[in-house]
Amino acid sequence: MDTRERILKAAAEMIAEDVTAKLSVRAVAARAGVSTGSLRFHFPTQRALQDSLLARIYGHLLPGDPIQDRSLPPRERLLNCLRQVLALTGTNEEARAAWGATYRAFIEPEPTEPVRAAYLGLEREAERRVEHWLAVLVEEGALPPGDHTRNVRFLLTVLNGLSFERAMPTRESVLVAETQTLNAAVDQVFSTGPAPPAGPALP
Repeated sequence: MDTRERILKAAAEMIAEDVTAKLSVRAVAARAGVSTGSLRFHFPTQRALQDSLLARIYGHLLPGDPIQDRSLPPRERLLNCLRQVLALTGTNEEARAAWGATYRAFIEPEPTEPVRAAYLGLEREAERRVEHWLAVLVEEGALPPGDHTRNVRFLLTVLNGLSFERAMPTRESVLVAETQTLNAAVDQVFSTGPAPPAGPALP
């Protein structure tokens, strides 16, 4: 195993043991059995190390559609689905490029009908994907039946926010904050269930 792989393996073990681990240069270097200078050579900043670790963790998720992996509990499967979509955003530089392309395609130009239709098509495809996840969980009895539209919108809003945060020069503990947010989002879906039936229209 080369030095870079040893560093990533050590950092992954630290996160597996404690999701709030700070991944300091000194601690990760000691765990990997390398010098801090060697770690800095491969990962010049703590953010670079965390971005690479984030990509590695998400890259090792189950291939295909995680919601179908019934060897895992429903909550873990939904969490893996969110991680898989977020992984498509990439890490810091990739996320900046993706959001830049989104801005140039849908925000910068005038909101003509073709622009609006193109964006709504992408939005609808994302909604279908999340609807599919929740429908599978409803069919299994893990979620109650009903209108889960609000949970679909909620999960998409969380994913959009996290992908945008990846593109911004924010705090260095992106991995920790992102993991906590995804777990909170999944907990919210399982605790709230579908929206209640609409009441009668007001006169």
